[in-house]
Amino acid sequence: MANSLGDWGEKLAADYLIKHGWKILARNFHSRYGEIDIIACNEKIISFVEVKTRRKHAMVSPMEAITFQKQHKMIMTSETWLLRYPSDLQPRFDAIGIEVGPNDTVGKIQYLENAFQSE
Repeated sequence: MANSLGDWGEKLAADYLIKHGWKILARNFHSRYGEIDIIACNEKIISFVEVKTRRKHAMVSPMEAITFQKQHKMIMTSETWLLRYPSDLQPRFDAIGIEVGPNDTVGKIQYLENAFQSE
């Protein structure tokens, strides 16, 4: 169930981004360092997006589930992407947290721009 919940959340996140004017470049991009759920762009920014989906009463909120270790893996993986697909767009790390309510309904979608920085 966890994988299907995560897959469902990633689809909702991609739909949310498209609705808000983003173009999806890739989903589930893998490198030897890790995975990035969604890579999207608009006219100025290329966004590397982590998506976390949690049930409403989970012990950890979706945004709290993005650990420092996950951030580091995303940074390394984004560097792999940018080496393969050079871009003049400004890179940014965003996060989308999805809270699932009763009967698997969408409770809340939280989009956080600049969720963390590459140091």
